[in-house]
Amino acid sequence: KLNTTLEKHKRKRRGTQCWWVAISFSLMLSCAERVSAQIKYSIPEEVKVGSVVGNVAKDLGLDISLLEERRFRIVSGAEDAQFEVNPNNGLLQVHGKIDREELCENISPCLINLKMVADNPMEIHHVGVEIIDINDNSPTFPDDEKVLEIYESTLSGKRFQLPAAHDADVVSNTVRMYKLNNNDHFSLQIRDRGEDKIPFLVLQKPLDREKENEHKLILTAIDGGNPPRSGTLNVTVIVLDSNDNHPFFSEEVYSVKIPENVERHRSVIVIKANDLDEGVNGEIEYFFGSELDPKVHDTFELDSITGEIRVKGNVDFEETELYRLDLQASDKGQPPLKTESRVMIKIKDVNDNKPDIEVTSLSSLIPEDSKPGTVIALISVVDKDSGVNGKVICKVSQDVPFDLTPSLEENMYSLVTKGRLDRETVSRYEITITATDCGEPQLSTVKTLSVQVSDVNDNTPVFSQNPFELYLIENNTPGAEIFSVSAVDDDLNENAAITYKILRGDGLQDAITSFLNVNSDNGQITALKSFDFETLKTFQFQVVASDSGTPSLSSNVTVNVFILDQNDNAPVILCFGNENKIPSWQPRLSLEIKHAVHFTI
Repeated sequence: KLNTTLEKHKRKRRGTQCWWVAISFSLMLSCAERVSAQIKYSIPEEVKVGSVVGNVAKDLGLDISLLEERRFRIVSGAEDAQFEVNPNNGLLQVHGKIDREELCENISPCLINLKMVADNPMEIHHVGVEIIDINDNSPTFPDDEKVLEIYESTLSGKRFQLPAAHDADVVSNTVRMYKLNNNDHFSLQIRDRGEDKIPFLVLQKPLDREKENEHKLILTAIDGGNPPRSGTLNVTVIVLDSNDNHPFFSEEVYSVKIPENVERHRSVIVIKANDLDEGVNGEIEYFFGSELDPKVHDTFELDSITGEIRVKGNVDFEETELYRLDLQASDKGQPPLKTESRVMIKIKDVNDNKPDIEVTSLSSLIPEDSKPGTVIALISVVDKDSGVNGKVICKVSQDVPFDLTPSLEENMYSLVTKGRLDRETVSRYEITITATDCGEPQLSTVKTLSVQVSDVNDNTPVFSQNPFELYLIENNTPGAEIFSVSAVDDDLNENAAITYKILRGDGLQDAITSFLNVNSDNGQITALKSFDFETLKTFQFQVVASDSGTPSLSSNVTVNVFILDQNDNAPVILCFGNENKIPSWQPRLSLEIKHAVHFTI
């Protein structure tokens, strides 16, 4: 293993100074295989676009003349494309504005990892770019003024906590020190609480309210930048009468852990403060700090007499992982004296959240002729729990012609068709999606997705019977309805809207059917002439039923017409010899002979 540190130096490019340090980490040879070197550079934030970070190709030992041919490039790690590599010379350059506070907030060091690839042969290199903080933020206080009430009997050395300033910069550029303006009574003391520096006002000389009842002070917070930046807070001290000993806690910060979903009224911790005074001046009451988050009051309660903190409301890890409770202990003197402390309550996660299924429907309708594999919805599953409790298994009900296809992203699926759909058989599916996490115990969520199958024109109109037989009495009234045909179509809407027409032919049949007409909407058939049994006893025609789909589907029905005889002809008298009588075999008709008949012999 070979470690090499490149000399840190300055370059001036496009009128802007760019400081960079390249550190080559590992170059290992094992079993004749080459391991890519790891490079780390450092640049200050806010550097101008186009500034050179370093010659990454040269530092990696690549042939610069082959960079463009080998498609040397950045493939991942550059958020919003802050960096780009020049394929001609291998220079890694700044491509966009770099704001360390936006990229990393208060995380230090701020490191951006870039994955770089060259083809033929394939090489993958990991390059780190550390964004160095510059002093571009000034310290700020939560408020412009802080008012303190201090009793005149307060002993010298007593300290009072002041608001801490915040600086978005990090390391040496954040708040490093506080200063207090020159005065006769107070000095400044800084205490470290974790990563924070907390300023305290320390009483150096006893106060006398009768001489001076108010003191005006200025607290200045200074960061460690070069040049340094600062912010100020106006502090007003109001001097009060009475009491001479303050309560004090055994610790400045108390820490405790509890699991989420802990039962209500469970004890969390008991804090204890002491007061050297006697009687009511030594009796202590406990209170939450006045600037406490309102959510703390909903979650915890404090016994003002015993100092016991108990669970009051719902404790949810997913909502809050850490509670900071500022506490005050006050004696019962006149006026009472107070002191402050903090309790840190860390919440431990348990598997108490079911997976959340989010469905993005691509269409609420799916055609019945959709091919298998057609995507109808995107399924996203999220579990609020952490660790193994977030890992989810997703399934779809087995009694539907649909399936889940996992995507490249974890807990992302596509809902697709896996079989043929037939709207006439099933027009709507209720698809049940079940997501189960891997926690202990396992928790599941069920979501139902409704899918409507839309119609396509895949059914032909069907007549109730074929053929029809029509018995029509001769001498029918022209234009009157003589018959009605009807067909049904299992499709919907325009695909099931049927129109009728008579199928015309050639020759004698066409001459007959030309006297017929059909209502295209309801299939009612009318005859435009009267039929005569003595002339035509039977004929045949066809009716076509067509739906309105695209393309249109149709079917035919045959109508066989039989003309029925009516007694519409007068008797005919036949004469035999000289007898003037009707033969005995002549059928008797109920018709009257209106005219006289004369016989000539």
